[in-house]
Amino acid sequence: MRAALCKKIGEPEDVVIADIPSPQMRDDHLRIRVRACALNFPDILTVQGKYQRQPVLPFAPGMECAGEVIEVGPKAKGGFKVGDRVMAQPGVGCLAEEVCTSPMSVYAIPDNVSYEHAAGFIVTYGTVYHAFVERGDLKRGETLLVLGAAGGVGLAAVELGKLMGATVIAAASTDAKLKVCGQYGADHLLNYSEEPIKEAVLGLTNEKGADVVFDPVGGDATLQSLRCINRNGRLLIIGFASGTIADIPANRLLLRQCQAVGVAFGGYSIAFPERVRANMAVLTGWWNEGKLKPHVSMTFPLAETVAAMNALVTRKATGKVVVTIA
Repeated sequence: MRAALCKKIGEPEDVVIADIPSPQMRDDHLRIRVRACALNFPDILTVQGKYQRQPVLPFAPGMECAGEVIEVGPKAKGGFKVGDRVMAQPGVGCLAEEVCTSPMSVYAIPDNVSYEHAAGFIVTYGTVYHAFVERGDLKRGETLLVLGAAGGVGLAAVELGKLMGATVIAAASTDAKLKVCGQYGADHLLNYSEEPIKEAVLGLTNEKGADVVFDPVGGDATLQSLRCINRNGRLLIIGFASGTIADIPANRLLLRQCQAVGVAFGGYSIAFPERVRANMAVLTGWWNEGKLKPHVSMTFPLAETVAAMNALVTRKATGKVVVTIA
């Protein structure tokens, strides 16, 4: 089968397209014919050797995908059958024509949903729901500041935050990106390449600050957010797309009586798969009701995986970047 293969730790340019054997399947797993793989920032970190869980070389990157079931192990649970259209979160290996995974990480997708839109649903929406409900206790009527709001997980945060009753301040680096955020329900648009986050948020909240900050960016944006967070606010640390991990000043947490809360959906999915399935039942219910609309702005064929990864690295895309596998 064809796969995008990482043979050595390096950069996206070091990923090559290769013919490799189909993966061996356990008796309690499913084999999925991959039709689309959504890229996530941890995929880049894994190629660079910077992610907390590092696969054995060589490996095909790709945390999540969508396709159809082509083989069911004799001990596999979940009621899946050959031909079912599914989305899955194996954690690695999705930039390939086939992937094998536990049914616990597999979910049915509606017939009217494309593989491209289903491929990026689990990680983005799963991360945001876990952050808001289980880590940040986002309440209706609170003010939510979303950093990197036009990215895959950021745009899902805007959409879910609005759906859950928050007043949403979407922060992004260009007016074009903010236009997309407005289409997904943001109440206020903040271009942080033109105005400081702190002053803008305090101005929008009558000096009270944001109750919850959703931060997949890191760096200076994290520090600015801590200076415009409300008393008893929650800073949700999702990741560090800026490439810089901020040193959070403890005195700021003390003075504002606020919290800095880590959100690691990948590890949570492994430790608590039943909880994730319950969360996904809520999310797919909203999806089926038309309340959620995953946004895919760029698609690339498997042969252009490097270009797809670089679109993510350079933050040229809004929403999801998806690699299609014919």
